[in-house]
Amino acid sequence: MADEKQTGLFSNIKGDLFGGLTAGIVALPLALAFGLSSGLGPDAGLYGAIFIAFFAALFGGTATQISGPTAPMTAVSMLIIAGIVQSNNGDIEQALPAILTVFLLAGLILVGLGLIGVGRYIKYIPYPVVSGFMTAIGVIILITQLLPFLGYYPKEDTALVEKFKPQAEEVLFAKILKEEAGEGILVLEDVQETLKRTAQVTDAEIIIEAKTLAADYASGVIGALRVLGNAFQNINYTELLLALLTIFIIYGFKRITTAVPSTLVALLVVSIGAYILQMNGTLTYRSIPTIPAGFPMPRLEIFTNFSWAQVSPYIFSAFSLAMLGAIDSLLTSLVADNMTKTKHNPNQELIGQGIGNSIAAVFGGIPGAGATIRTVVNIHSGGKTRLSGMVAGVLLLFVLLALGPVASKIPAAVLAGILITVGIGVMDYKGLGALNNMPKEEIFVMMVVMVLSVFWNLVYAVGIGLILAALIFMKKMADITAQESEIKKLRDHTEDKKYWLDEAVLANKYNEEVYVKHLNGPLFFGFTNDFQDLSTQVPSTASHVVIRMSRVPYIDQSGLFTMEDVLIDLENKNITSLFVGLQDQPKFLIEKFGVIPDLVPENRVFKDFQECAKWIEANVKDQYNSKNRSA
Repeated sequence: MADEKQTGLFSNIKGDLFGGLTAGIVALPLALAFGLSSGLGPDAGLYGAIFIAFFAALFGGTATQISGPTAPMTAVSMLIIAGIVQSNNGDIEQALPAILTVFLLAGLILVGLGLIGVGRYIKYIPYPVVSGFMTAIGVIILITQLLPFLGYYPKEDTALVEKFKPQAEEVLFAKILKEEAGEGILVLEDVQETLKRTAQVTDAEIIIEAKTLAADYASGVIGALRVLGNAFQNINYTELLLALLTIFIIYGFKRITTAVPSTLVALLVVSIGAYILQMNGTLTYRSIPTIPAGFPMPRLEIFTNFSWAQVSPYIFSAFSLAMLGAIDSLLTSLVADNMTKTKHNPNQELIGQGIGNSIAAVFGGIPGAGATIRTVVNIHSGGKTRLSGMVAGVLLLFVLLALGPVASKIPAAVLAGILITVGIGVMDYKGLGALNNMPKEEIFVMMVVMVLSVFWNLVYAVGIGLILAALIFMKKMADITAQESEIKKLRDHTEDKKYWLDEAVLANKYNEEVYVKHLNGPLFFGFTNDFQDLSTQVPSTASHVVIRMSRVPYIDQSGLFTMEDVLIDLENKNITSLFVGLQDQPKFLIEKFGVIPDLVPENRVFKDFQECAKWIEANVKDQYNSKNRSA
């Protein structure tokens, strides 16, 4: 953003046009693939790519960022979509207003996060959490794409659908009872009406409901694994061949040149070849759902058919989607900063992403975020200002308006092959490759996040990972503080050669009367148990304890109250406490809560040990050393 302020939006038109066009070309197949994978269709992926790319660039805080649907955002969106569709009896049109409302809320939350300044805190997310999450995203994509990769679709598996016919009949019967309850019909009093309506249920309706149940049974990672055996028994070799050919071209073409995106080459070559063979009658393949022609229209049913009852269970999901979008975008912003030697505005970037996602939701698009690969392509192609991201969005809009019917001929297997390569590429191989050298605690956090993300819930997994990482960090800090913080006689410091140099003036005196407690690190709740032992560590010969706090940058409420308890215990033992080297934050809190002067008067609080030593010389009697010398 700083770079754009200096050069202006239109100062690099040629580079931005080429960068935006190239990034848009890279984005096209991914947008279609992510849309199809989400469950809303390839058109939803394209709509998301158009509006997020344009408006996130226009209002964002990273000049070279190219935004749109990404693997992590699609993985979470897929779960939200599946949940809402299931609660609407498998009717995606009925569920669509609630789905888009959740996506709209996620965008608005992103704007709110930017306005309150959350962007600058994203950098504190530990690497093991990010690594485990990204690897899990790759695993999820790979597993869920195995079924279309093999050409297997649960709704078309006659044997599987047949198993769900009894359950489908139960569901339809429950719907009849629900309808009657809404109409005020008492089943026991008018059982004939129930039997009449039940008799009107056709076999076709039962089959449709059974297909919906079969699709739900096979959805997600666990669902895909459930029916994987069925998939291998019912391989569609045409679909498998198209997917394999797509993957081969994506990886093989990169060896020839990287000037042209290999994903686009694979999409065009395989799609055109398959279409020609289909026209000749030598090949039959499944194409992606039809992409509507014309400019996308706003889905006003978000507002006209708004139902709080349908949306309220997904408020947390909307917040989680927003947080994921923030993390995904700002990580890409850091990559862009490193490449362009500029500095992005994190909070403005969140606002831009939120606006882009909100507008995309209104027009029926899936959520997105800053996309690393597309951003890198843009920078390498000459993009320097936000104009490049806007150009990428306009290019995708042109494809929609001019080539929508043509794009509808793309084989579904091609997009499955593209997503397989995305799943392989999104994994964090750097983190996986460092497993042998990582601390066991960090490996544990990474594996927990990865396993829970794959088999349970992406959002909860990240939350648990953050909690575990925070607990482990606090434990380490407490251990280090406890290890470095010690209480000893002055002479012991001399003998161990660990004493602080300024204590040498008293090293041969007051060895039994004065004990020094060195605190090295923050005094927080993780260290309170060890600090609590201070009063028990001081022997009965001691009359004074010097608490050195020049290396304590921070004290929290737990540490403060523990300090208060320790000082009271020392006072009850007739031991005088002295503070040395209080830093600003601990001193402010200690004074605010009255520890100074109630327990430690201000005349016993010293800036450095020299002042403290003078006070000790004037006020402490050297009883034990005097006796030893006279003896």
